[in-house]
Amino acid sequence: MGSLSTLKPSPGSTRNKKRVGRGPGSGHGKQAGVGGKGQKGSSGYKSKSWNEGGQMPLQRRLPKRGFRNLFHVDYQEVNVGALGRIEVQEVTIDTLRHHRLIGSRNKPVKILGAGELLKPLTIKAHAFSASAREKIEKVGGKAELISPFAADGKSGADSKR
Repeated sequence: MGSLSTLKPSPGSTRNKKRVGRGPGSGHGKQAGVGGKGQKGSSGYKSKSWNEGGQMPLQRRLPKRGFRNLFHVDYQEVNVGALGRIEVQEVTIDTLRHHRLIGSRNKPVKILGAGELLKPLTIKAHAFSASAREKIEKVGGKAELISPFAADGKSGADSKR
């Protein structure tokens, strides 16, 4: 086994440095591979990768895609099955926040119908799905809609986009 000082790269795996700017005899020509005169032929030239000169830029040539509905409301969703595990008679936004079923008091809440509800509850939320309302009323509970505006004057429907 040899020492570290005897290690060499495999034959053919490395190449000599390209020595440019050494005249026509170097094999890289009179202009050293940068072409003729002008901005790009001078030293210190830098160009932004997105610069296209006078050509119409790519981001302006491509068509716009998609649609963003300005009136879209981003609800926090809670399933009816999760409400059955809470040991209270009246479920409010504060109750949901306390039991960590929602993340924010300022975003509106929608109750969805996944899961089963076994006890009658009074549930106050900003929106209910049809199946959730049906399951709540089937066991003798009440589904009450609340205003999208919170008590602090901030709109629950105005979510950060």
